[in-house]
Amino acid sequence: MTDGSHSAEVVGELMSITAGLRRLSRRRTAEAVAVPPLPEAQRELLFVVANQPGIGIAAAASALDLAGNSVSTLVNQLVEAGLLQREPDPADRRAARLTLTDKARQRIAAWRAARAALLGQALDRADPEDRAAIAAALPALRRLLDQVRADVADPGRDG
Repeated sequence: MTDGSHSAEVVGELMSITAGLRRLSRRRTAEAVAVPPLPEAQRELLFVVANQPGIGIAAAASALDLAGNSVSTLVNQLVEAGLLQREPDPADRRAARLTLTDKARQRIAAWRAARAALLGQALDRADPEDRAAIAAALPALRRLLDQVRADVADPGRDG
């Protein structure tokens, strides 16, 4: 087996596992949280703002790997739903800073608790070796994500 075919197998398995975890987590979390579900892009934007209060639209677009106008549309929808606040940036009145409303903070807390319960309970029941392997893999997975983002941002660069 060549390195390329081995990498393709690893990529396929990685994507299958992470997609399955996300799908299952999203469905079960939605069932556990007694609020109407939001589209995935809106939910992801709320998490970005939760992790970086005061973030601007351009920075949020970059964090989500989306076009600025797409994020602007999401912001408008979330402001209308009462989940985001958009305030002018004091340093540049043309730019906006995004913050969560109390309603959004409560919703995110409920999502995180439901997700932690679902995945945390399963992780707690896993073999100690599996828990350690998963924890040990997290920095490498973060670096992989960072490398893919860098490659997408500069497709002509040599890795």
